[in-house]
Amino acid sequence: MLQWKWFCWSREGASDAVLRDPEPFSLPFPIPKWPQGGGFAKGSICTGELEVLKITKFERIWSCRLSSLEEGKGALFYKPSAIPNGYFSLGHYAQPCNQPLHGFVLVVRENADFQPGSSLPALREPLDYKLVWSSNGSVEESHGSCGYFWLPLPPEGYRAMGYLVTSGPNKPSLEEVRCVRCDLTDASEAHELMIDMETIFPYLPCQVWKMRPFSRGMLGTGISVGTFCCNTDSSCTDMSNIYCLKNLDSSLNAMPNLEQIHALIEHYGPTLVFHPKEVYLPSSVSWFFENGATLYKKDVKVGEHIHVDGSNLPSGGKNDGAYWIDLPDDDRNNFVKKGNIESAELYVHVKPALGGLFADIAMWIFCPFNGPATIKVGMANFPLSKIGQHVCDWEHYTLRISNFTGELWSIYFSQHSGGKWIDVPGLEFYEGNRAAVYSSKSGHASFPHPGNYLQGSEKLGIGVRNDTAPSMLLVDSSTNYQIVAAEYLGDAVKEPFWLQYMREWGPTVTYNSRSELNKILNLLPYNLRYTVENIFNSLPMELYKEEGPTGPKEKNNWVGDERW
Repeated sequence: MLQWKWFCWSREGASDAVLRDPEPFSLPFPIPKWPQGGGFAKGSICTGELEVLKITKFERIWSCRLSSLEEGKGALFYKPSAIPNGYFSLGHYAQPCNQPLHGFVLVVRENADFQPGSSLPALREPLDYKLVWSSNGSVEESHGSCGYFWLPLPPEGYRAMGYLVTSGPNKPSLEEVRCVRCDLTDASEAHELMIDMETIFPYLPCQVWKMRPFSRGMLGTGISVGTFCCNTDSSCTDMSNIYCLKNLDSSLNAMPNLEQIHALIEHYGPTLVFHPKEVYLPSSVSWFFENGATLYKKDVKVGEHIHVDGSNLPSGGKNDGAYWIDLPDDDRNNFVKKGNIESAELYVHVKPALGGLFADIAMWIFCPFNGPATIKVGMANFPLSKIGQHVCDWEHYTLRISNFTGELWSIYFSQHSGGKWIDVPGLEFYEGNRAAVYSSKSGHASFPHPGNYLQGSEKLGIGVRNDTAPSMLLVDSSTNYQIVAAEYLGDAVKEPFWLQYMREWGPTVTYNSRSELNKILNLLPYNLRYTVENIFNSLPMELYKEEGPTGPKEKNNWVGDERW
Protein backbone atom coordinates (compact mmCIF):
# COMPACT_ATOMS: atom_id res chain seq x y z
CA MET A 1 0.00 0.00 0.00
CA LEU A 2 1.35 3.41 -1.00
CA GLN A 3 2.17 5.52 2.03
CA TRP A 4 1.93 9.30 1.59
CA LYS A 5 4.53 11.28 3.48
CA TRP A 6 3.88 14.88 4.34
CA PHE A 7 5.97 17.58 5.86
CA CYS A 8 5.04 20.93 7.36
CA TRP A 9 7.27 23.75 8.40
CA SER A 10 6.64 26.86 10.36
CA ARG A 11 8.86 29.85 9.71
CA GLU A 12 10.80 29.18 12.88
CA GLY A 13 11.18 25.43 12.38
CA ALA A 14 12.01 25.19 8.67
CA SER A 15 15.03 23.11 7.78
CA ASP A 16 17.05 24.30 4.79
CA ALA A 17 18.21 20.72 4.28
CA VAL A 18 14.61 19.65 3.71
CA LEU A 19 12.92 22.64 2.10
CA ARG A 20 14.55 25.84 1.00
CA ASP A 21 12.55 28.99 0.59
CA PRO A 22 12.20 29.84 -3.08
CA GLU A 23 14.44 32.68 -4.17
CA PRO A 24 12.63 35.94 -5.03
CA PHE A 25 12.53 36.34 -8.80
CA SER A 26 14.02 39.38 -10.47
CA LEU A 27 14.29 40.30 -14.12
CA PRO A 28 17.62 39.55 -15.82
CA PHE A 29 18.51 43.26 -15.92
CA PRO A 30 17.50 46.26 -13.79
CA ILE A 31 14.54 48.25 -15.10
CA PRO A 32 15.48 51.71 -16.34
CA LYS A 33 14.37 55.07 -15.05
CA TRP A 34 11.18 55.72 -16.97
CA PRO A 35 10.31 59.11 -18.51
CA GLN A 36 8.55 61.35 -16.00
CA GLY A 37 4.91 62.37 -16.11
CA GLY A 38 1.59 61.53 -14.47
CA GLY A 39 1.26 58.85 -11.79
CA PHE A 40 3.00 56.01 -13.66
CA ALA A 41 5.75 54.12 -11.75
CA LYS A 42 5.42 56.34 -8.67
CA GLY A 43 5.22 53.42 -6.23
CA SER A 44 1.70 54.05 -4.91
CA ILE A 45 -1.62 54.55 -6.70
CA CYS A 46 -4.72 56.47 -5.60
CA THR A 47 -7.99 54.65 -6.30
CA GLY A 48 -10.23 57.39 -4.96
CA GLU A 49 -10.75 57.20 -1.23
CA LEU A 50 -7.84 54.78 -0.84
CA GLU A 51 -4.15 54.84 -1.66
CA VAL A 52 -2.69 51.42 -2.44
CA LEU A 53 0.86 50.13 -2.37
CA LYS A 54 2.18 46.85 -3.82
CA ILE A 55 4.23 44.72 -1.41
CA THR A 56 6.54 42.05 -2.87
CA LYS A 57 8.63 41.34 0.23
CA PHE A 58 7.27 38.62 2.47
CA GLU A 59 7.82 36.76 5.70
CA ARG A 60 7.04 33.05 5.48
CA ILE A 61 4.42 31.82 7.97
CA TRP A 62 3.84 28.19 7.03
CA SER A 63 4.49 25.76 4.20
CA CYS A 64 3.59 22.21 3.29
CA ARG A 65 4.34 19.72 0.56
CA LEU A 66 4.59 16.02 -0.17
CA SER A 67 7.92 14.23 0.08
CA SER A 68 10.70 15.02 -2.38
CA LEU A 69 9.21 12.44 -4.77
CA GLU A 70 6.26 14.80 -5.19
CA GLU A 71 8.20 18.03 -5.10
CA GLY A 72 5.74 19.93 -7.26
CA LYS A 73 2.82 19.49 -4.87
CA GLY A 74 2.74 21.97 -2.06
CA ALA A 75 2.26 25.58 -1.15
CA LEU A 76 3.88 28.34 0.88
CA PHE A 77 2.04 31.00 2.86
CA TYR A 78 3.44 34.45 3.60
CA LYS A 79 2.49 37.71 5.20
CA PRO A 80 3.65 41.03 3.72
CA SER A 81 6.69 42.55 5.41
CA ALA A 82 8.20 46.02 5.60
CA ILE A 83 4.76 47.68 5.39
CA PRO A 84 5.25 51.47 5.52
CA ASN A 85 3.78 53.39 8.43
CA GLY A 86 0.15 54.28 7.93
CA TYR A 87 -0.59 51.38 5.55
CA PHE A 88 -2.56 48.27 6.50
CA SER A 89 -2.52 44.69 5.27
CA LEU A 90 -5.60 43.20 3.61
CA GLY A 91 -4.58 39.54 3.86
CA HIS A 92 -1.79 37.03 3.29
CA TYR A 93 -0.16 35.66 0.15
CA ALA A 94 0.16 32.05 -1.08
CA GLN A 95 1.88 30.34 -3.98
CA PRO A 96 2.95 26.83 -5.10
CA CYS A 97 6.26 25.75 -3.59
CA ASN A 98 7.94 24.75 -6.87
CA GLN A 99 8.12 28.29 -8.27
CA PRO A 100 10.39 31.27 -7.61
CA LEU A 101 8.85 33.76 -5.20
CA HIS A 102 6.95 36.13 -7.46
CA GLY A 103 3.77 37.75 -6.27
CA PHE A 104 2.30 40.72 -4.47
CA VAL A 105 -0.33 41.79 -2.01
CA LEU A 106 -1.71 45.29 -1.74
CA VAL A 107 -1.61 47.33 1.43
CA VAL A 108 -3.84 50.38 1.84
CA ARG A 109 -4.36 53.64 3.65
CA GLU A 110 -7.04 56.28 3.47
CA ASN A 111 -6.41 59.07 0.98
CA ALA A 112 -6.50 62.30 2.98
CA ASP A 113 -6.86 64.41 -0.21
CA PHE A 114 -10.06 62.67 -1.33
CA GLN A 115 -13.54 63.67 -0.25
CA PRO A 116 -15.06 60.58 1.48
CA GLY A 117 -18.18 59.09 -0.10
CA SER A 118 -19.54 58.09 3.29
CA SER A 119 -19.47 59.19 6.91
CA LEU A 120 -18.04 55.76 7.75
CA PRO A 121 -14.26 55.28 7.62
CA ALA A 122 -12.91 53.44 4.58
CA LEU A 123 -11.08 50.86 6.70
CA ARG A 124 -12.06 49.00 9.87
CA GLU A 125 -10.56 46.23 11.96
CA PRO A 126 -12.39 42.88 11.83
CA LEU A 127 -14.68 42.02 14.70
CA ASP A 128 -13.18 38.56 15.04
CA TYR A 129 -11.74 35.64 13.06
CA LYS A 130 -13.32 32.36 12.01
CA LEU A 131 -11.07 29.29 11.85
CA VAL A 132 -11.80 27.82 8.42
CA TRP A 133 -9.24 25.02 8.21
CA SER A 134 -6.32 23.50 10.10
CA SER A 135 -3.81 20.85 9.09
CA ASN A 136 -3.91 19.70 12.70
CA GLY A 137 -7.52 18.64 12.34
CA SER A 138 -8.26 19.77 15.87
CA VAL A 139 -8.56 23.29 17.22
CA GLU A 140 -7.79 22.03 20.70
CA GLU A 141 -4.32 20.67 19.99
CA SER A 142 -1.35 22.94 19.54
CA HIS A 143 1.51 22.05 17.19
CA GLY A 144 3.80 24.86 16.05
CA SER A 145 4.31 23.31 12.62
CA CYS A 146 0.61 23.12 11.69
CA GLY A 147 -1.21 25.59 9.51
CA TYR A 148 -4.37 27.46 10.44
CA PHE A 149 -6.47 29.50 7.98
CA TRP A 150 -8.49 32.39 9.43
CA LEU A 151 -11.28 34.37 7.79
CA PRO A 152 -11.68 37.96 9.09
CA LEU A 153 -15.26 38.65 10.19
CA PRO A 154 -15.98 42.22 9.07
CA PRO A 155 -18.23 44.78 10.77
CA GLU A 156 -21.57 45.46 9.10
CA GLY A 157 -21.04 47.47 5.91
CA TYR A 158 -17.49 46.15 5.39
CA ARG A 159 -15.93 43.21 3.55
CA ALA A 160 -12.90 40.95 3.96
CA MET A 161 -10.18 41.02 1.29
CA GLY A 162 -8.23 37.88 2.17
CA TYR A 163 -7.43 35.09 4.63
CA LEU A 164 -4.71 35.06 7.27
CA VAL A 165 -2.47 32.10 8.14
CA THR A 166 -0.85 31.17 11.43
CA SER A 167 1.47 28.31 12.36
CA GLY A 168 -0.27 27.86 15.71
CA PRO A 169 -3.84 27.77 17.01
CA ASN A 170 -3.92 31.30 18.42
CA LYS A 171 -5.98 33.81 16.47
CA PRO A 172 -4.17 36.62 14.66
CA SER A 173 -4.29 40.06 16.21
CA LEU A 174 -7.24 42.18 15.13
CA GLU A 175 -4.69 44.89 14.34
CA GLU A 176 -3.02 42.76 11.68
CA VAL A 177 -5.58 43.29 8.92
CA ARG A 178 -8.25 45.72 7.75
CA CYS A 179 -11.67 45.23 6.20
CA VAL A 180 -12.88 47.65 3.52
CA ARG A 181 -16.16 49.56 3.28
CA CYS A 182 -18.53 47.82 0.85
CA ASP A 183 -18.80 50.62 -1.71
CA LEU A 184 -15.00 50.54 -2.19
CA THR A 185 -15.03 46.83 -3.09
CA ASP A 186 -15.98 44.69 -6.07
CA ALA A 187 -16.81 41.03 -6.65
CA SER A 188 -13.97 38.57 -7.14
CA GLU A 189 -13.66 34.97 -8.30
CA ALA A 190 -11.39 31.98 -7.82
CA HIS A 191 -9.53 31.28 -11.05
CA GLU A 192 -6.53 29.03 -10.47
CA LEU A 193 -6.21 26.13 -8.03
CA MET A 194 -2.85 26.33 -6.24
CA ILE A 195 -3.17 23.27 -4.02
CA ASP A 196 -5.72 20.70 -2.93
CA MET A 197 -4.75 20.09 0.71
CA GLU A 198 -6.46 16.70 0.77
CA THR A 199 -3.63 15.33 -1.41
CA ILE A 200 -1.31 16.05 1.51
CA PHE A 201 -3.67 15.79 4.49
CA PRO A 202 -6.16 12.96 3.84
CA TYR A 203 -9.66 13.62 5.16
CA LEU A 204 -8.90 17.33 5.68
CA PRO A 205 -10.32 18.82 2.47
CA CYS A 206 -9.34 22.37 1.57
CA GLN A 207 -8.65 23.90 -1.82
CA VAL A 208 -6.50 27.03 -2.04
CA TRP A 209 -7.19 29.30 -5.01
CA LYS A 210 -5.77 32.43 -6.58
CA MET A 211 -8.24 35.29 -6.81
CA ARG A 212 -9.01 37.85 -9.51
CA PRO A 213 -11.73 40.48 -10.08
CA PHE A 214 -14.94 39.07 -11.55
CA SER A 215 -15.29 42.05 -13.92
CA ARG A 216 -12.10 42.57 -15.90
CA GLY A 217 -10.93 44.15 -19.12
CA MET A 218 -10.51 47.70 -20.32
CA LEU A 219 -13.67 48.93 -18.56
CA GLY A 220 -13.36 46.83 -15.41
CA THR A 221 -12.80 48.63 -12.12
CA GLY A 222 -11.98 45.58 -9.97
CA ILE A 223 -8.49 45.56 -8.44
CA SER A 224 -6.69 42.31 -7.68
CA VAL A 225 -5.49 42.42 -4.06
CA GLY A 226 -3.07 39.48 -4.47
CA THR A 227 -4.56 37.45 -1.61
CA PHE A 228 -5.93 33.90 -1.80
CA CYS A 229 -9.18 32.21 -0.91
CA CYS A 230 -9.93 28.68 0.28
CA ASN A 231 -12.82 26.29 0.15
CA THR A 232 -13.38 23.29 2.42
CA ASP A 233 -16.26 21.91 0.34
CA SER A 234 -15.12 20.86 -3.14
CA SER A 235 -18.74 20.55 -4.29
CA CYS A 236 -19.26 24.28 -3.66
CA THR A 237 -17.51 26.83 -5.88
CA ASP A 238 -18.88 29.91 -4.13
CA MET A 239 -15.99 32.09 -2.91
CA SER A 240 -18.13 35.18 -2.27
CA ASN A 241 -16.75 35.81 1.24
CA ILE A 242 -13.58 37.41 -0.24
CA TYR A 243 -13.73 40.57 -2.34
CA CYS A 244 -11.39 42.74 -4.38
CA LEU A 245 -10.95 46.51 -4.32
CA LYS A 246 -12.60 48.93 -6.73
CA ASN A 247 -10.87 51.79 -8.52
CA LEU A 248 -13.14 54.83 -8.29
CA ASP A 249 -10.59 57.18 -9.88
CA SER A 250 -11.79 57.42 -13.49
CA SER A 251 -8.75 59.48 -14.50
CA LEU A 252 -6.56 56.32 -14.56
CA ASN A 253 -3.70 58.57 -13.51
CA ALA A 254 -1.27 55.68 -13.06
CA MET A 255 -1.46 54.54 -16.70
CA PRO A 256 1.63 55.33 -18.83
CA ASN A 257 1.66 58.31 -21.17
CA LEU A 258 2.77 58.01 -24.80
CA GLU A 259 6.45 58.63 -24.11
CA GLN A 260 6.39 56.06 -21.32
CA ILE A 261 4.67 53.50 -23.58
CA HIS A 262 7.46 53.82 -26.14
CA ALA A 263 10.05 53.36 -23.38
CA LEU A 264 8.25 50.24 -22.10
CA ILE A 265 8.07 48.67 -25.56
CA GLU A 266 11.70 49.48 -26.33
CA HIS A 267 12.76 47.86 -23.05
CA TYR A 268 10.42 44.83 -22.95
CA GLY A 269 9.32 44.26 -26.57
CA PRO A 270 9.71 40.50 -27.18
CA THR A 271 11.49 38.91 -30.12
CA LEU A 272 9.00 36.93 -32.18
CA VAL A 273 10.62 33.71 -33.44
CA PHE A 274 9.12 31.89 -36.43
CA HIS A 275 9.70 28.20 -37.15
CA PRO A 276 12.73 27.59 -39.42
CA LYS A 277 10.46 25.77 -41.91
CA GLU A 278 7.68 28.38 -41.80
CA VAL A 279 6.28 29.03 -45.29
CA TYR A 280 3.61 31.58 -44.40
CA LEU A 281 5.52 34.46 -42.84
CA PRO A 282 4.15 37.80 -41.55
CA SER A 283 4.13 41.13 -43.34
CA SER A 284 3.00 44.65 -42.58
CA VAL A 285 -0.62 45.45 -43.40
CA SER A 286 0.53 48.15 -45.83
CA TRP A 287 2.74 45.64 -47.71
CA PHE A 288 -0.26 43.31 -48.03
CA PHE A 289 -2.44 46.10 -49.40
CA GLU A 290 0.30 47.41 -51.69
CA ASN A 291 0.84 43.98 -53.23
CA GLY A 292 -2.66 43.38 -54.44
CA ALA A 293 -5.01 42.70 -51.53
CA THR A 294 -8.57 43.07 -52.81
CA LEU A 295 -11.84 44.11 -51.18
CA TYR A 296 -14.94 42.19 -52.25
CA LYS A 297 -18.58 43.10 -51.68
CA LYS A 298 -21.44 40.62 -51.53
CA ASP A 299 -23.16 40.10 -54.91
CA VAL A 300 -20.43 42.08 -56.73
CA LYS A 301 -18.11 39.86 -58.78
CA VAL A 302 -15.26 42.32 -59.32
CA GLY A 303 -13.12 43.26 -56.35
CA GLU A 304 -11.63 46.66 -55.50
CA HIS A 305 -7.92 47.20 -54.94
CA ILE A 306 -7.31 48.35 -51.36
CA HIS A 307 -5.41 51.61 -50.87
CA VAL A 308 -2.07 51.23 -49.13
CA ASP A 309 -3.43 52.94 -45.98
CA GLY A 310 -6.79 51.11 -46.12
CA SER A 311 -8.69 54.37 -46.53
CA ASN A 312 -11.23 52.82 -48.95
CA LEU A 313 -12.22 50.01 -46.57
CA PRO A 314 -15.73 50.29 -45.08
CA SER A 315 -15.44 51.39 -41.45
CA GLY A 316 -17.53 50.66 -38.38
CA GLY A 317 -20.66 48.53 -38.43
CA LYS A 318 -20.38 44.84 -37.66
CA ASN A 319 -19.25 41.59 -39.23
CA ASP A 320 -22.36 41.08 -41.38
CA GLY A 321 -20.81 39.18 -44.30
CA ALA A 322 -21.27 42.12 -46.64
CA TYR A 323 -17.51 42.58 -47.29
CA TRP A 324 -14.35 40.50 -47.18
CA ILE A 325 -10.70 40.79 -48.16
CA ASP A 326 -8.91 38.32 -50.44
CA LEU A 327 -5.49 37.68 -51.92
CA PRO A 328 -4.74 39.12 -55.38
CA ASP A 329 -6.41 37.11 -58.16
CA ASP A 330 -3.34 36.98 -60.38
CA ASP A 331 0.21 35.64 -60.49
CA ARG A 332 1.03 37.48 -57.23
CA ASN A 333 -1.21 35.13 -55.21
CA ASN A 334 1.45 32.65 -54.03
CA PHE A 335 4.00 35.45 -53.58
CA VAL A 336 1.69 37.37 -51.21
CA LYS A 337 0.70 34.20 -49.32
CA LYS A 338 4.30 33.79 -48.18
CA GLY A 339 4.40 37.25 -46.61
CA ASN A 340 7.35 39.58 -46.24
CA ILE A 341 9.06 39.35 -42.86
CA GLU A 342 11.31 42.34 -43.59
CA SER A 343 8.22 44.61 -43.59
CA ALA A 344 6.53 42.98 -40.57
CA GLU A 345 5.70 45.07 -37.53
CA LEU A 346 3.67 44.67 -34.35
CA TYR A 347 0.47 46.69 -34.01
CA VAL A 348 0.12 47.85 -30.42
CA HIS A 349 -3.03 48.41 -28.36
CA VAL A 350 -2.50 49.78 -24.83
CA LYS A 351 -5.31 49.52 -22.30
CA PRO A 352 -5.87 49.49 -18.51
CA ALA A 353 -6.04 46.12 -16.77
CA LEU A 354 -7.18 45.02 -13.30
CA GLY A 355 -8.69 48.38 -12.45
CA GLY A 356 -5.85 50.42 -13.97
CA LEU A 357 -3.17 49.15 -11.58
CA PHE A 358 -1.65 47.32 -14.56
CA ALA A 359 -1.28 48.28 -18.22
CA ASP A 360 -1.80 45.70 -20.96
CA ILE A 361 0.31 46.19 -24.08
CA ALA A 362 -1.30 43.92 -26.69
CA MET A 363 0.99 43.37 -29.70
CA TRP A 364 -0.72 42.11 -32.87
CA ILE A 365 1.08 40.43 -35.77
CA PHE A 366 -0.43 40.04 -39.26
CA CYS A 367 0.20 37.15 -41.69
CA PRO A 368 -1.34 37.14 -45.20
CA PHE A 369 -2.05 33.40 -44.97
CA ASN A 370 -2.56 30.69 -42.35
CA GLY A 371 -1.32 27.26 -43.43
CA PRO A 372 -3.04 23.87 -43.08
CA ALA A 373 -2.72 21.84 -39.90
CA THR A 374 -0.87 18.62 -39.15
CA ILE A 375 -2.62 15.96 -37.06
CA LYS A 376 -0.59 13.81 -34.64
CA VAL A 377 -1.87 10.41 -33.52
CA GLY A 378 0.71 8.72 -31.30
CA MET A 379 3.93 8.46 -33.30
CA ALA A 380 2.22 9.11 -36.66
CA ASN A 381 1.81 12.55 -38.26
CA PHE A 382 -0.74 13.40 -40.95
CA PRO A 383 -0.21 16.70 -42.86
CA LEU A 384 -3.60 18.00 -44.03
CA SER A 385 -4.24 19.77 -47.30
CA LYS A 386 -7.05 22.12 -46.25
CA ILE A 387 -8.07 21.92 -42.60
CA GLY A 388 -6.78 24.94 -40.69
CA GLN A 389 -5.90 27.13 -43.66
CA HIS A 390 -7.44 30.53 -44.36
CA VAL A 391 -6.58 33.86 -45.94
CA CYS A 392 -5.10 36.35 -43.44
CA ASP A 393 -4.22 35.60 -39.85
CA TRP A 394 -4.20 37.92 -36.82
CA GLU A 395 -2.36 36.68 -33.73
CA HIS A 396 -1.14 38.53 -30.65
CA TYR A 397 0.63 38.40 -27.32
CA THR A 398 0.10 40.81 -24.42
CA LEU A 399 2.57 42.28 -21.95
CA ARG A 400 1.11 43.04 -18.52
CA ILE A 401 3.02 45.90 -16.87
CA SER A 402 2.78 46.95 -13.21
CA ASN A 403 1.84 50.63 -13.06
CA PHE A 404 3.40 50.82 -9.59
CA THR A 405 6.95 50.37 -10.92
CA GLY A 406 6.87 49.75 -14.67
CA GLU A 407 7.94 46.14 -14.09
CA LEU A 408 6.94 43.45 -16.59
CA TRP A 409 4.67 41.09 -14.66
CA SER A 410 3.47 38.48 -17.15
CA ILE A 411 2.86 37.78 -20.85
CA TYR A 412 -0.27 36.34 -22.43
CA PHE A 413 0.42 33.91 -25.28
CA SER A 414 -2.52 33.75 -27.69
CA GLN A 415 -3.12 30.23 -29.01
CA HIS A 416 -5.91 29.95 -31.59
CA SER A 417 -9.22 30.20 -29.68
CA GLY A 418 -7.57 30.53 -26.27
CA GLY A 419 -4.19 31.17 -24.68
CA LYS A 420 -2.33 31.34 -21.41
CA TRP A 421 -0.74 33.88 -19.07
CA ILE A 422 2.86 33.09 -18.13
CA ASP A 423 4.39 34.98 -15.20
CA VAL A 424 7.87 36.35 -15.83
CA PRO A 425 9.72 33.53 -13.98
CA GLY A 426 8.42 31.14 -16.67
CA LEU A 427 9.63 33.21 -19.63
CA GLU A 428 12.65 32.67 -21.83
CA PHE A 429 14.55 35.93 -22.22
CA TYR A 430 16.04 36.54 -25.64
CA GLU A 431 18.08 39.64 -24.86
CA GLY A 432 18.07 41.92 -21.82
CA ASN A 433 14.55 42.00 -20.36
CA ARG A 434 13.00 41.13 -23.74
CA ALA A 435 11.33 37.72 -23.80
CA ALA A 436 11.16 35.27 -26.69
CA VAL A 437 7.77 34.48 -28.22
CA TYR A 438 7.73 31.39 -30.43
CA SER A 439 5.24 31.29 -33.31
CA SER A 440 3.95 27.84 -34.30
CA LYS A 441 4.52 26.53 -37.83
CA SER A 442 1.66 27.33 -40.25
CA GLY A 443 -0.82 28.36 -37.53
CA HIS A 444 1.18 31.20 -35.85
CA ALA A 445 -0.04 30.53 -32.30
CA SER A 446 2.39 31.93 -29.71
CA PHE A 447 4.25 29.94 -27.04
CA PRO A 448 6.89 30.77 -24.40
CA HIS A 449 9.37 28.01 -25.32
CA PRO A 450 10.38 25.89 -28.32
CA GLY A 451 8.77 22.46 -28.60
CA ASN A 452 5.72 20.63 -29.89
CA TYR A 453 2.42 21.66 -28.30
CA LEU A 454 -0.68 19.58 -29.00
CA GLN A 455 -4.12 21.08 -29.38
CA GLY A 456 -6.18 18.10 -28.28
CA SER A 457 -5.03 15.48 -25.77
CA GLU A 458 -1.42 15.81 -24.60
CA LYS A 459 -1.90 12.71 -22.43
CA LEU A 460 -2.90 10.50 -25.38
CA GLY A 461 -0.62 12.22 -27.88
CA ILE A 462 -3.51 13.04 -30.21
CA GLY A 463 -4.33 16.44 -31.68
CA VAL A 464 -3.21 19.28 -33.92
CA ARG A 465 0.55 19.92 -33.85
CA ASN A 466 1.85 23.34 -32.91
CA ASP A 467 5.58 23.12 -33.61
CA THR A 468 7.93 25.88 -32.46
CA ALA A 469 11.71 26.05 -32.79
CA PRO A 470 14.57 28.55 -32.73
CA SER A 471 15.48 30.11 -36.06
CA MET A 472 16.78 33.26 -37.71
CA LEU A 473 13.27 34.22 -38.85
CA LEU A 474 12.80 36.97 -36.30
CA VAL A 475 10.69 40.08 -35.75
CA ASP A 476 11.97 42.40 -33.02
CA SER A 477 8.89 44.03 -31.52
CA SER A 478 11.00 46.44 -29.47
CA THR A 479 11.82 48.35 -32.68
CA ASN A 480 9.36 47.14 -35.33
CA TYR A 481 6.05 48.33 -33.94
CA GLN A 482 3.31 50.90 -34.42
CA ILE A 483 1.00 52.10 -31.64
CA VAL A 484 -2.48 51.93 -33.18
CA ALA A 485 -4.78 52.45 -30.18
CA ALA A 486 -4.77 53.68 -26.58
CA GLU A 487 -8.31 54.89 -25.87
CA TYR A 488 -7.51 56.26 -22.41
CA LEU A 489 -5.11 58.78 -24.01
CA GLY A 490 -7.89 60.43 -26.00
CA ASP A 491 -6.64 61.87 -29.30
CA ALA A 492 -2.96 61.20 -28.62
CA VAL A 493 -3.05 58.05 -30.81
CA LYS A 494 -4.62 58.16 -34.26
CA GLU A 495 -6.08 54.81 -35.24
CA PRO A 496 -5.30 53.64 -38.81
CA PHE A 497 -8.16 53.30 -41.31
CA TRP A 498 -7.82 49.51 -41.53
CA LEU A 499 -8.38 49.15 -37.77
CA GLN A 500 -11.95 50.42 -38.25
CA TYR A 501 -12.68 47.62 -40.76
CA MET A 502 -14.89 45.24 -38.75
CA ARG A 503 -15.56 42.61 -41.42
CA GLU A 504 -13.63 39.48 -42.38
CA TRP A 505 -10.05 39.60 -43.59
CA GLY A 506 -10.59 36.61 -45.86
CA PRO A 507 -13.29 34.74 -47.79
CA THR A 508 -15.36 31.90 -46.37
CA VAL A 509 -14.77 28.65 -48.25
CA THR A 510 -16.88 25.64 -47.29
CA TYR A 511 -15.57 22.15 -47.99
CA ASN A 512 -16.00 18.62 -46.67
CA SER A 513 -13.46 18.63 -43.86
CA ARG A 514 -14.67 15.25 -42.61
CA SER A 515 -13.26 13.54 -45.70
CA GLU A 516 -9.70 14.38 -44.65
CA LEU A 517 -10.30 13.29 -41.07
CA ASN A 518 -12.02 10.08 -42.14
CA LYS A 519 -8.94 9.13 -44.15
CA ILE A 520 -6.91 9.35 -40.94
CA LEU A 521 -9.50 7.41 -38.91
CA ASN A 522 -9.58 4.61 -41.51
CA LEU A 523 -5.81 4.13 -41.13
CA LEU A 524 -6.06 3.58 -37.37
CA PRO A 525 -6.70 0.36 -35.47
CA TYR A 526 -10.41 -0.06 -34.81
CA ASN A 527 -10.03 0.25 -31.01
CA LEU A 528 -8.46 3.72 -31.39
CA ARG A 529 -10.97 5.25 -33.79
CA TYR A 530 -13.65 6.16 -31.26
CA THR A 531 -11.16 7.96 -28.95
CA VAL A 532 -9.48 9.82 -31.81
CA GLU A 533 -12.81 10.84 -33.35
CA ASN A 534 -13.99 12.28 -30.00
CA ILE A 535 -10.82 14.39 -29.79
CA PHE A 536 -11.31 15.60 -33.37
CA ASN A 537 -14.88 16.61 -32.50
CA SER A 538 -13.66 18.61 -29.49
CA LEU A 539 -11.35 20.83 -31.56
CA PRO A 540 -12.55 24.38 -32.35
CA MET A 541 -14.89 24.69 -35.32
CA GLU A 542 -12.54 27.29 -36.84
CA LEU A 543 -10.31 24.38 -37.94
CA TYR A 544 -13.05 22.86 -40.05
CA LYS A 545 -13.88 25.65 -42.46
CA GLU A 546 -11.78 28.14 -44.32
CA GLU A 547 -12.90 31.50 -42.98
CA GLY A 548 -10.96 34.71 -42.84
CA PRO A 549 -10.62 36.13 -39.32
CA THR A 550 -11.95 39.47 -38.20
CA GLY A 551 -9.48 42.22 -37.31
CA PRO A 552 -8.12 42.98 -33.82
CA LYS A 553 -10.83 45.46 -32.87
CA GLU A 554 -13.57 42.88 -33.46
CA LYS A 555 -12.01 40.40 -31.00
CA ASN A 556 -13.53 40.01 -27.52
CA ASN A 557 -10.20 40.73 -25.84
CA TRP A 558 -9.96 44.19 -27.44
CA VAL A 559 -12.22 45.52 -24.67
CA GLY A 560 -12.35 42.46 -22.43
CA ASP A 561 -9.64 40.53 -20.62
CA GLU A 562 -7.59 37.82 -22.30
CA ARG A 563 -9.41 34.50 -22.47
CA TRP A 564 -8.11 32.09 -19.85
